[in-house]
Formats: sequence, C-alpha cells, structure tokens
Amino acid sequence: MSLNTKLRVGITHGDINGIGYEVILKTLEDNRLLELCTPVIYGSAKVAAFYRKAMNLPPVNFQTVSKPTGNSDERIQIINVIPEDTKIEPGQSTRTAGEAAFAALEQATADLVQGNIDVLVTSPINKQNIHSDTFTFPGHTEYLESSVGNGNKALMILCNDRMRVALATTHLPVSKISEILTPELILQKLELFAQSLKRDFRIHAPRIAVLALNPHAGDNGLMGSEEADIIKPAIDEAQNRKILAFGPYSADGFFGSGAWATFDGILAMYHDQGLAPFKLLAMDEGVNVTAGLPFVRTSPDHGTAYDIAARGLANPNSMRQAIYTAIDIYRNRLRYDEAHRNPLKKQFVERRKDDVKLDLTKEEEDN
Repeated sequence: MSLNTKLRVGITHGDINGIGYEVILKTLEDNRLLELCTPVIYGSAKVAAFYRKAMNLPPVNFQTVSKPTGNSDERIQIINVIPEDTKIEPGQSTRTAGEAAFAALEQATADLVQGNIDVLVTSPINKQNIHSDTFTFPGHTEYLESSVGNGNKALMILCNDRMRVALATTHLPVSKISEILTPELILQKLELFAQSLKRDFRIHAPRIAVLALNPHAGDNGLMGSEEADIIKPAIDEAQNRKILAFGPYSADGFFGSGAWATFDGILAMYHDQGLAPFKLLAMDEGVNVTAGLPFVRTSPDHGTAYDIAARGLANPNSMRQAIYTAIDIYRNRLRYDEAHRNPLKKQFVERRKDDVKLDLTKEEEDN
C-alpha cells in the first residue's frame, strides 16, 4: 500500500453507557480528519444519534454500510452491530453495555484480519460488564493477542510526544506481580519494546530505562531481591543482544528527578507504576498502543468515565490522538519494512557471482 493511500480506520464504540460516543462524535466534527482517513464506526447509528441530541452536538454525516468500503468521499461509515432496541443508560454499568461493546470489538477484529480496515482504534470498555463466556480476558490487549496475534506476544505501550511507557505485566493483582516476573519475561518485553520503538516510532537506537519493582530499587536486598535476581540479569542479557537498556531505577526518584525525559522508552514492572506518572503528565493526550502484533491497534488512555457520561464534558483529544497515532504507526511500519528489505545485498551477491564467471571465462581464454 502507498504511503499516500487513504486508510480505513475502524473505531469500536466501546461501552455505550460511557463517554465513547461523545469523544468519537467530537473528534469527527473536524472534517480535516477525513482528508487523512475513512473512519468506520462499529456501533449503532441510533445510539450515535441519541448522544448527539442529548448533548446538542453538531451533526455528523454518517453513511450506514454493511461492511467497510473504499470510497473516496468524505463521509463517515457506520456499521450497526447491535439491535435497534438496545437500551441506553448513560452512567450505568450494565450487562447490555458489555454485550454491545464485545459485539463491536468482535466484528471490527474480524474485519481487521480480513483486510476490510487497515487499523483499529478501540473506545473504552468496562472490564467487568464485558466479561462473559465469550470474553474471558482482562482487557483489549490480551484479547487481541489471543485472537489476531498468530502466536506473537503483545506489549502495552502508553505514549505521547514526550514519553513512552511499556508494561512488563498488565492487568494483574499487585500480590501476583512478583511471582509472574522472570528474567525471561522482562527480556521478552525489552526486545518487543526496542523493536516497536524502531519500527513503530522510527527511533534508530532507542534508549530504554527499566524500573525497579521495590522501593529504593531494593536497597541491596534490604527491601527485596527481585532487582538483583530477576531485573538486572534481564538488563544484562538485553545489553548482550545490543539493546540499550539501563537500570533498574527506583521509580519515585526516576520520575521525580525528570530522568524520564532522557530516555526514549520506559519499561515499568506493573500497571500503576508506569501509568500513574504517565497519566499525570499526559491524561488528555495519551494513547494506548498494542505493540508486537501483526496489526495496528490504539486506544485513548482513559476509561468509560461514567460520572460524566452524556454531560458534554469529555475531552476528545486522547481519541483524536489515538486515530492520528494509528495512522502514523501504520505508515512508519511501511517505511521501516521498505528500508529493511535490503535489495542491495542480493544485487551484490549476484554481481559477485557474475564477476567470478567472467574471471573464469577470461582464464579459460588465456589458457
């Protein structure tokens, strides 16, 4: 695909009782976005109309389709994935909302695999009400790893233009983190992170900071041995594999001193260790990126925000940045893959073979 091709961006509506539709509609008010991509919303035209009227938002020109099309006109496509009579209860966590969220995710994922959309942007879900016999995952990242990963491991990265934070473990109880961490797991995450920083973010030689698990980086074993037994060996092996990884750093001092600004990426050991400082600095512009998989997926870095649902207060900037980031990563991958096809090596080998043949022929003639 050409870098100038208009991408089809699939957008799931997420939890229909949260702020998903509000941030989608506010984002799509700006017609300039349609010059870059064709948005395809997986959701409900009826629910979209409900939220637009409830908050008196400007009208958005939707085209209802049964599957994404490659048309070049500047209209937003919407695919109805839930029944017309689906009950909308802004601010409430309901089983119906969970079923609607999964219906959108399932259809969008299928279209992603089939090539009907180019990238996927997911609106926030409620991890409790979406959970069912068919969705048994802690979140989007784990679902996508299982359904479209083709054996590849996923890596959660939260990013903006100043900071990129990846997680060694994601949605786990704090009591389980230490037993899950191993040198092999951390090394795997470092390799995925380094590759994503190169391919997805176009950073040639990324420097990665690795955070400690315990306070004061364990204080030489006084507060824990994970740093010496698990994290440092992983860093050492990563360096042996030419990955520029450093640490482990005590998380409080690392962020408090501003040291984070001197690195291209930060690997945190658990969810809140990395996301709490990140969201403090980037709540309204942060993007959740799923790296390591064959497909591009991004998401806003916020949740369903039931407390402000349908009140017109939600900031759409994180959704807007999620769409832009998905487009950027897709194009960065095309550029990276094109640059690393290395056709010159093959030409060099073929030419050397031809040179050898010429030399042999000349030697035969001389004899």
